[in-house]
Order: sequence, then C-alpha cells, then structure tokens
Amino acid sequence: MSETTQNRTVAAPPGETAPQASTQASPHASPQAQDPAAHQRRNNRMLVVMLGAVFMALLDSTIVNVATPTIRTDLGTTGSALQLIVSGYTIAYATLLVTGARLGARNGFRTMFLFGLITFTAASLACGLAPDSATLIGARVVQGVGAAMLMPQIYSLIQLRYEGAARARALSLYAAVIGLGVVVGQVAGGLLVSADLFGTGWRPVFLVNVPVGVVLVIAGLRLLPQGKPPKPKGLDIPGLITLTAALLLLVVPLVMGHEQNWPLWMKISLVAWVPMLVVFTLVERAVARRGGAPLVPGRVLKTPGLVSGASANFFAMAGYAGFLFAFSQHMQSGLGESATRTGLTFAPLAIGVATGSLTWQKVPERLHRTMIVTACVVAAVAYVAIGFDMRSGGHGGLALPALQLVVGIGMGYITSPLLTVALAQVKPADAADASGVMTTAAQIAQVLGVAAYGSVYLGAADSHAADSSANAIFVTALLVTAGALLSSLAALKLPRKQQA
Repeated sequence: MSETTQNRTVAAPPGETAPQASTQASPHASPQAQDPAAHQRRNNRMLVVMLGAVFMALLDSTIVNVATPTIRTDLGTTGSALQLIVSGYTIAYATLLVTGARLGARNGFRTMFLFGLITFTAASLACGLAPDSATLIGARVVQGVGAAMLMPQIYSLIQLRYEGAARARALSLYAAVIGLGVVVGQVAGGLLVSADLFGTGWRPVFLVNVPVGVVLVIAGLRLLPQGKPPKPKGLDIPGLITLTAALLLLVVPLVMGHEQNWPLWMKISLVAWVPMLVVFTLVERAVARRGGAPLVPGRVLKTPGLVSGASANFFAMAGYAGFLFAFSQHMQSGLGESATRTGLTFAPLAIGVATGSLTWQKVPERLHRTMIVTACVVAAVAYVAIGFDMRSGGHGGLALPALQLVVGIGMGYITSPLLTVALAQVKPADAADASGVMTTAAQIAQVLGVAAYGSVYLGAADSHAADSSANAIFVTALLVTAGALLSSLAALKLPRKQQA
C-alpha cells in the first residue's frame, strides 16, 4: 500500500491492514465510506485520546519531583532510593523509545499504544499503593516502559492518519502538550501534595493517572484504527541490544551523576557510550547487508529535513528542560519560594508555548524555515535577558513574566513547526522508524539538558544564598542562550519546502 502527502486511498494507516468496509460507517470503516464530517469528528476524538496519553506520560516525568520530601519521610527512603524513584522512570523511558517504535511497526500502532497505556496505568496504581521504596522504584521503571511503548505510536499515527493542514494542527497540539506537560507537572505535584487528600500525602501524585488512564483505554479501544502491518518488520535483536546498551551508558550517568558525585564507573560509562554507538552503527550496517530490517534504516536518516530538524529540536529542548530545572532550583533554593508558587511562576511560559504552537500555521509555508530560525534567536535573547534580570538576586518584577512569555512563544514557533518540517517527507513505510528517531532525540535532549545545565547551575551555586544562586542562574542562562543559537544554525539546514 502507498500514499502521497496529499491524497489517501486506504482505510487504515499505511503499513497496517485495512479492515473490510461495510455498507454502514463503523469506527474502522474506510474514510471514503464515511461522511467527511463524521470522519473528522472521529479523528478529533482519536487525537484527544492520544494527546491525553502524552500529557500523562510527560506529567509523570516531573510531577514526582516536588513530592520527594514527603515520600522520603513516609517511606523512610535513603537518598539513593529516592533518586531511583525519580530517575527510574526517565531511564526506562529514554532507553526504550526506539524499541517501542519498532514494536509498533511490527505488531500494530494501536496494539502497542494500548499495551503501553494499560502498562502505564497499572504501574501508576502500583506506585500509588507502594508499601515501600523498593516497590515504588520497580513500579516507576514499569511506568517508564509503558510510556516508551505508547509514545512513539503517536508520532506514527499522526503521520499516517492525518494529512495536510490536519497533520500540521495535530503536530502543533502535540508539541503544545509536550511543552505544557513538563510545566504543569511541577504545579500539579505541589498542589496534590499540599492538599493531602484523605490523608494520603504523596500517593495522589500517581493515583490521579488511574481513572484518566482507564477512560483513555476505553476510548482508545473504540477510536484507534485496527489492523496489523501486512509485512511486519523484524525486531533486529542485535540492534536493540547494542542501542539500548549505548543509551544506558549515556543516560544513567547523566541522570544520576551529580547526586552520586560522579563515581569512576559513571565516568567510564560516559566514555564507553561513544564506542558502543559505533558498534551499534556497524551492527546496523551488517543487518542491512544481510537484507534484514535495521532499527534505524539509513534511508530514514537521509530523508530531507529529518536530521537537521531533530538536531534543531534537540538543542531547543535541551535548553528548555535545563532552564526549567535550573530556574526551579533558583526559585526554591535561592529565593525560598514554595514548590507550588515556583510552578505557578512558569504559567506565562506555558501560555507562550500554547500560543506559539497553535498560531504558527498562519505564517506562509515558504517562510517556515525563516520563522524557526528567527524564533530560536528570539528565545536566545529572552533567555539571556532573564539571566540579567535575575542577576541582582531579586524576583524579576514585571519583566520576568513578560520574558518567560517570549521564551514560551519562541518555543511554540520552534518545536511545532520543526516536527512538521522534519516529518513532512518521511515515507509512510518509514513513519515508525522516523518517530523513534524524533522521540528519542527529544527525550535524550531533555535528559542531557537537565544534567548539563543543571550541573552548571548547581556547581555555580556554591551556597543557598540568593546572590550565589542569582549568579548561577545568570551563568546557566548564558549557556542556554548558546544552545538556542545552535538550534538556529541547525534549522538553517532545513529544506525550504515541506513537500517532496
């Protein structure tokens, strides 16, 4: 089966078997056999289900941060155990995203999305009921596995189910949810812990996912397109093993290094991940020569705009995540603000991300590359302005929310169009592999951003005094600015036209 970017002639997403059409419109009947308005309503509802799952998965990457003091008191956890409660999710999630993408291409995107969602929801229940730290750590890792299974399927389903303006709108909403989920997690965590619902303390941070997850599973069973790939790709076990090993060697030290004071084995891991990545590349070439299905086919990386788009998004997301982490630390440790108030401080940033993500399509397509490059530069200027504004050790006054709004709008005009441009020329058969590349790059960017920029901030803030913290956030802002400018340089290599 095949499709062009402009026309679709199949009932199910290309790469999956189309179900038999009937004389009546059904949830899985051909779009041509349905009323166009009904088909659009169905696609809109399907998008709500997918974005709801995205929001939950991203929320859980940050919502637990503000609950850690309460968890430590309630469960009597050690510092190392508390760190694994926070980072176990991120480690599992980041290292298994490409695997999740390939499993979707093999077993069907709907099947893996629902499997991941059910796994995530069940693990959330286990987290909320955990009697001790060991159980909570294990459940958090399983949560990360579930998120890694469902997230890549969303890219693939959007690529294969939507087209033209509808695809751009879906990707814009997707990017907006990504930007909002990280910020809202900090606010929601503080509010839920402070509320201490029914005396449950930190547990609602996880239990809130359960009813939402159940509703999304029921809706997904009804709305997501059925079918399996007619020619499922092999799992490429050697590729999975070597790539997972390379990602673990990189992610584990980045997530846990600062807290553990960088022991020797972590330094060795950071050095070893590069040769392991070389081994992965050699393995993939060998698989391709044998006529197998490599995990990351070379032709996917040659798609116009994919590598440059992923690179630009990498630098932008790394700076965004690193800035959120460092600024949150400055507000709480340096300025003595509560977790809830700190989260609310980011509201203008969230508003800006949503605004930019939902309005960039009004810019003519011929100007999209220029728009992305300009937005990177504007975000860079706003970052450095925030650094100067906070350097005095104060709260920033009215300038801070205005500058955060500018950063947010800039991010909206960067991430949403980058997704559209980077994926515009991906062939339907390669959608799953491309989604794995984009999702993994974005997630690794956030991990690396928090680790790198966070380490800079924590290293520069040699005390909890406001002046020391203010100087640290200034230094961090300068480096985040440099990252935003690197994003603009990568964006210069994007193709001028989105369609082949």
